[in-house]
Amino acid sequence: MELIRKSKEEFAAEGKPYAADYDDKETVLEKQAEVPYLHFHSFDQQEWLQLTFSTRLGGISEGYLSTLNLGWDRGEPRENVCENYRRYCASIGSKAERLVLSDQVHETTVRYVDERFCAGIEIEKKLKGVDGMFTDIPELLLATSYADCVPLFFCDPVKRIIASSHSGWKGTVAGIGAETIRKLQEMGCQTENIHVLIGPSICQKCYEISEDVAKQFSEAYEADEVGQILQKGRVTGAGDQKYQLDLWAANWFQLKRAGVQPEHIHLSGVCTCCNHELLFSHRASHGKRGNLNGFLRIKG
Repeated sequence: MELIRKSKEEFAAEGKPYAADYDDKETVLEKQAEVPYLHFHSFDQQEWLQLTFSTRLGGISEGYLSTLNLGWDRGEPRENVCENYRRYCASIGSKAERLVLSDQVHETTVRYVDERFCAGIEIEKKLKGVDGMFTDIPELLLATSYADCVPLFFCDPVKRIIASSHSGWKGTVAGIGAETIRKLQEMGCQTENIHVLIGPSICQKCYEISEDVAKQFSEAYEADEVGQILQKGRVTGAGDQKYQLDLWAANWFQLKRAGVQPEHIHLSGVCTCCNHELLFSHRASHGKRGNLNGFLRIKG
């Protein structure tokens, strides 16, 4: 199974703001691992940390959850999900007990985490109502869940601090990317040192939204930015105007506005919906899907 990546030429032709710094070899599918995973060139260069992203491969889940579902709320026996976590963590050289799992609610709470929030041998979620986490403690494995929403992964190689945030359309409009930057600044990070990866998530061509959602983006962004974020789509039989939403551009503009250098904003270029046989996608499956996770840790 091959990974479908967007091309630099495609983004350049569309005039995307991230086209100039986009590397279409950014995302790599590691097939040789016991449990296959994605990793990312920009963060691989940071030898002091490890960032990986799960696929549908290598687990024990069945049916539409096959085979590596990492969500407990998808109707699967708990032990299956725990076993999937154990297998994945072993495959990347980490331990499931060191997981820190957030119970995401599409808001903007970003929290510092330490050993108190580790999942432990029962692999429990101990962070409620949190969509972003950051830490400076080695070997804590920050794990955030996705199935089309945008993963934002942060690192500061000077302060050796990492962060992981979940940015769906609600979190993007509300500014979770900028809020995560603000939390890192409180830890002493300088924005010019921060790198961010916009991870695998739904692309503009696959993401149709209603006019009321489009209006919220129009109000949250500058007019020239809105032209990059929203495209008019089809009109329904009932006369409702639909739009195509570029969450990658929305987060890129937000991060740039927060002070991150454009050359430090990296894009995976991988759409979960286009890759629905390899990655879980809520849109592609009409909600019958498992969960993907991003896994970020400071090496001990």
